[in-house]
Amino acid sequence: MGGTAVVVGGGIGGLAAAIGLHRIGWDVRVVERAGTLADAGAGISLHANGLRALDTLGVGTAVRAAARPQYTGGTRTPEGRWLARMDGAALERALGTPIVGIRRADLHRALRAALPAACLRIGVTVSTLDRSAPDRVAVPVADDVWDADLVVAADGVNSRLRGLLFPGHPGPVYAGSTVLRAITDQPLDLDTDFELTWGEGAEFGHIGFTDGRAEWHAVLTAPAAVRHDDPLDWLRRRFDGWHAPIPELLAATRPEAVLHHDIHELVTPLPSFTAGRVVLLGDAAHAMTPNLGQGACQSLEDAATLAAALATETSLASALARYDAERRPRSQAVARAARRAGRMGQRLTHPLAVSLRNTAMRLAPSGATMRAILRHADWTPPSLRH
Repeated sequence: MGGTAVVVGGGIGGLAAAIGLHRIGWDVRVVERAGTLADAGAGISLHANGLRALDTLGVGTAVRAAARPQYTGGTRTPEGRWLARMDGAALERALGTPIVGIRRADLHRALRAALPAACLRIGVTVSTLDRSAPDRVAVPVADDVWDADLVVAADGVNSRLRGLLFPGHPGPVYAGSTVLRAITDQPLDLDTDFELTWGEGAEFGHIGFTDGRAEWHAVLTAPAAVRHDDPLDWLRRRFDGWHAPIPELLAATRPEAVLHHDIHELVTPLPSFTAGRVVLLGDAAHAMTPNLGQGACQSLEDAATLAAALATETSLASALARYDAERRPRSQAVARAARRAGRMGQRLTHPLAVSLRNTAMRLAPSGATMRAILRHADWTPPSLRH
C-alpha cells in the first residue's frame, strides 16, 4: 500500500513519521510552522525503545554516531549522597544498547538528512483540514491546497489539529512544574554521563555530550507562567549549596542560552489516535511529563508502528485501526507512569515525604533502577515487511 501523506509538524515525531512513510514508498511532505530550524530544546536521553524504533526507520546508526552512551550516573541528594546508581553496562547487556544522550539539534539534523530536502516546508501553519471527501484530505498550505491520502498530526502538545478532531477534549493542562535548561558553552570534566538530583520541589540533572559539553535542566514545582529577569542568576541562588558539578554547569552557561518552558500534559486520555484519514502522533496524541525520559521515545515508537502498519496491512482503514490499537494503550500507560514518577520525585515538597522517599530508594535492591528502566524501554518494534 502506498499513497500521499502530509505530516504537520517538523519535530522529532513528525520527522520520524515522514522517514517511515518515505521508507515504505509513500510520497510525503512535511510542514513546520517555525520559520527557522533553530532546533531548540537543549538535549535529551534516548532509551533502547527509541533507538530500536530509529533502527527500524534506518537512522539508528547515524543517531548513535552523534550521541554519547550513558554508562555512569544515577540519582543523588542535594548534598551529593547517592540514592540510586545507574549501571549502563548492565542495561546494554539486557537491551543490546545503553541509553544515549544527544543534542536535539543533532537528532533533528540526523532525521532531516534521511529525507529528501524538498519534502520539508517551513514557516507554514496548518490550522484546518477539509475532510469532506471520503477518499482524501485537503490540506490548506499557504496559498495552495494539498490533497493527501493521509494526514499525520504531529503538531505538538498544543496541537491545533487535535482540537479540530476532538473538539470536546479538554486539551493539555499545566503539570505543576516548570523547566529551565541549557547547553554549556564549553566542555566540562564530568565524573558521570548522566545525573539527577532531587531536592524539595526541585530536580537538577545533566547529560554529557560527545564534545564534552553538557545539557543541564532544572525542573521546579511552581505556579505556571512565572518568569525571572535573570534566570541564570536566579538558578545560581536557588541551587546554592547543591553538590558539584551543579555550580560548575551553571557557571559554564551563557545567560542567553537558558530556555524556560512550563510543562503541560494530556491528563485526559484521547478516545482514539485516529479520525478518518488523520492520525495523531507524538505529543499531539499523548503529551507526558518528562519524568521517565520517554516523551521522544514514545513518539519514535509511534512513527515506527505507523510505518509498519501501513506497510503490511491491506487497507488504510485497517492500518490506522492497528496503529491505534497498538499505540494508544501503551503510550497512555507510559504517560500515567511518568505522572506517578513525578509525584514521587521532584514534585515532593514536604521534608518528611522527601526523607521517606530517599530512605526507600537507598534501601531498594540494587537491580531496582534497572528493572524500572526495562519496564518501559524493553520494546520490540514491528517489522516494515510482510
